[in-house]
Amino acid sequence: MAESTYDVVVIGGGPGGYVCAIRAAQLGFKVACVEKRPALGGTCLNVGCIPSKALLTASEKFEEAKHGLAKFGVKVGGVELDLPGMMKHKDEVVKSNTGGVEFLFKKNKIDWIKGAGTIVAKDTVSVDANGGTTLKATKAIIIATGSEVTPLPGIEIDEEKIVSSTGALALAEVPKRLVVIGGGVIGLELGSVWGRLGAQVTVVEFLDRILPGMDGEVSKQMQRILAKQGMTFKLGAKVTGAKTTNTGVALTVEPAKGGDAETLEADAVLVAIGRRPHTQGLGLENVGVEMDPRGRVKIDHHFQTNVPGIYAIGDVVEGPMLAHKAEDEGVALAEILAGQAGHVNYDVIPGVVYTWPEVASVGKGEEDLKAAGIAYKAGKFPFTANGRARAINSTEGFVKILADARTDKVLGVHMIGPNVSEMVAELALAMEFGASSEDIARTCHAHPTLSEVTKEAALAVDGRPLHM
Repeated sequence: MAESTYDVVVIGGGPGGYVCAIRAAQLGFKVACVEKRPALGGTCLNVGCIPSKALLTASEKFEEAKHGLAKFGVKVGGVELDLPGMMKHKDEVVKSNTGGVEFLFKKNKIDWIKGAGTIVAKDTVSVDANGGTTLKATKAIIIATGSEVTPLPGIEIDEEKIVSSTGALALAEVPKRLVVIGGGVIGLELGSVWGRLGAQVTVVEFLDRILPGMDGEVSKQMQRILAKQGMTFKLGAKVTGAKTTNTGVALTVEPAKGGDAETLEADAVLVAIGRRPHTQGLGLENVGVEMDPRGRVKIDHHFQTNVPGIYAIGDVVEGPMLAHKAEDEGVALAEILAGQAGHVNYDVIPGVVYTWPEVASVGKGEEDLKAAGIAYKAGKFPFTANGRARAINSTEGFVKILADARTDKVLGVHMIGPNVSEMVAELALAMEFGASSEDIARTCHAHPTLSEVTKEAALAVDGRPLHM
């Protein structure tokens, strides 16, 4: 017999799980969240989004102090890296954020059940902790266990010389040579951190481009920018072996399409080829929850699995593995359980790469529209022609707006530039309400701001930019 009964039990305390729990509690449900980590927040707050952004910002400041401030007339001498101090900053940021979630649980009277959760029946979750097991009865079970690092066959991650994203956030010293396996978001962000701190970074990517899935023009431009920053790229290449040595790691690299192998020597190797749903050990087989061929939980349009009363959100289901996507799904599901009309518009989920300059996108890319046979117009405007960008000495990149050729409805936006992670929200809002490029062009933007580039790009869709 269950020791306690709830309306909702969420398995997983990451962004999707904890936000779902909070919204459900706000709606009057009795809620528990099962989380086996010692802190709430999941991968994102503990070893993902938050600590990586702390290190990205810290490394940007180090780089600017060493090489960028002189251009502003600020002379700085004797700049030194205090890596332990930088890691302390990262750890304090993580602690503050995870502690904030714990406070929100207390505020909303959510029970945090510490331990590993297993579904033993469609209305019961077993929690293993401290050598004991407790049973929690519930009307709804929500699977929000997130994702884990995808391993590379034949490459053993030891989190010392061969690291995952987790180990790359806590290296004890700056490697002289860092090889990043994977040219996606995580690899480029963490490669940027250590590159700014002094590492020679080589990115090995299986495909013939970095940032696969993003707009092609953005991918090419970012590769050029990162190469200017000192990053080296081996595209169309695969790592077939890794051998740790006394001095580091020897990697065997071959052309993806076949050819002669070469050896890359590195002090450290980051494996960043993606993430996979974390569903092992949840007991899904106990109740017959269906999975898709990629190991994700199959759900309907209301996030329910084939087993009534069991739901899933976030990285364990189809869609981009993004914290904000998981959060929106958590809110929508809680509202659906309360009889409301919870909904997520999957066509308007922004994606961001927190390199410098940043990359941001929302909606369709040019390749997507061409493949779908959709006629479109493109308007592009560079940051080099923007007064604020010149003032802050950050003029690389552009904003590109893609609009339907017939209706002018905005179909996609792609940005490279300073602070575009913040600028993209305006475009997501515009697209959420079906705006046209003309709507954006006729919206007054403050001067001087970076966001004026967005207005100019919208004007450019109609061939009438003002400042170029």
